[in-house]
Amino acid sequence: MDKVRYAAVKAVQAITTSGAYSNVVLAQILRIAKFGNRDRRFCTELVYGTIKAGASLDWKISKYMRYPIAKADPQVAAVLRVGAYQIFFMDRVPDSAAVNESVEIAKKMGGIGPSKFVNGVLRSIVRNPGRSKFPSGKSPEALALRTFHPTWIVKLFIDEFGFDETEQLCKADNVNPPLCLRINSLKTTREKILEELKEAGINAEESEIAPEGILCKDHGALDKLQPLREGFCQVQDESSMAVSRFLDPQPGEFVIDCCAAPGGKTTHIAELMNNSGRIVAADVFETKIEHIKMNAERLGINIIEPILFDARKIGEKFSGQADKILVDAPCSGLGVLRRKADIRWKKKPEEIEKLPELQFEILSGAAKALKSGGTLVYSTCTIISRENEEIVERFLKENPDFVFEDKEIFLPHFDNTDGLFMAKLKKKEPAEV
Repeated sequence: MDKVRYAAVKAVQAITTSGAYSNVVLAQILRIAKFGNRDRRFCTELVYGTIKAGASLDWKISKYMRYPIAKADPQVAAVLRVGAYQIFFMDRVPDSAAVNESVEIAKKMGGIGPSKFVNGVLRSIVRNPGRSKFPSGKSPEALALRTFHPTWIVKLFIDEFGFDETEQLCKADNVNPPLCLRINSLKTTREKILEELKEAGINAEESEIAPEGILCKDHGALDKLQPLREGFCQVQDESSMAVSRFLDPQPGEFVIDCCAAPGGKTTHIAELMNNSGRIVAADVFETKIEHIKMNAERLGINIIEPILFDARKIGEKFSGQADKILVDAPCSGLGVLRRKADIRWKKKPEEIEKLPELQFEILSGAAKALKSGGTLVYSTCTIISRENEEIVERFLKENPDFVFEDKEIFLPHFDNTDGLFMAKLKKKEPAEV
């Protein structure tokens, strides 16, 4: 039995039955398995690919079964999903290998009965792949199936961008992104880290978007990545790095990061401030506060003060004190679907309806902590206007002492980054009000 495929099946089963996050489950399994780089990459592709294909893959498999796969035994369903994913979407994997190994895994997990069932379904797929061909045409439902997205998200994107651009966006969501590293400018330079990575056999290059950014297109286990382990760099996407530079924090300033966990932007702000000044990093989850502390310690930063606090009330605690404020608001995450294999299937339309009010409350509450003449940046990792432009427009309408200065949007299908929105607002000086 192929141990790599077996590990992938166990991961898919855990993710689909317990609701666990795919990156967490996969990291745990890979840590235990201790695969070489090639096997780790194959296992990762099997897990993320199967989870990302989600309901579209289940739709295909259902064409060869008498009942929905969701009603199958969870172990059998996981074996079928991983096996069918290889047959449908991994051209370099021989069909015979996908079928035979899946049968052996099913036998180990459930015995002869499940192995015969798996054998029958997968061999039917191999014999007649055209039976489950995705529909063509320009309906949201057909596009959703073809691009591994829930129909409601596709409809949301079509309302924002139109059909053709939505198709490009959905395809971009399915491209495996590179690992992005932000070098710690307090300890090293990008040139030195690039040299170290290349000496370690890692395919790395400079980011054209972020001055501190490095793109790793081929790498081993992150646990073994020495510069990362020793605090010389931090995992962070290029578009996310742009937020701290957009805020433009300066050494000696007092900065508040209102929704700070796990601390990627907070620590970047500290590095741009040359570890000089004061940063209050607030979050409402105690475990996430610990992540901020650990990240700051690993990177050698001592100006960050993590506090357990509701961002909606932070203006009451620090009224009119901050030079700069970052409101990186909780959002739907629809800009980072390419990086998180499972969230497209976990998200619900009701969340999108509730989030704007929370986002507005956080922005309004946080803004009270800003000095006259100070700068506030509102950002999200989503790309829909009701969580972005509409929030800013409502805030400016209700707060005439603030003015709009600038905004920037990153889109996966245009910028080859995570999707992200940021708007810069300035609080007027008393003479300007």
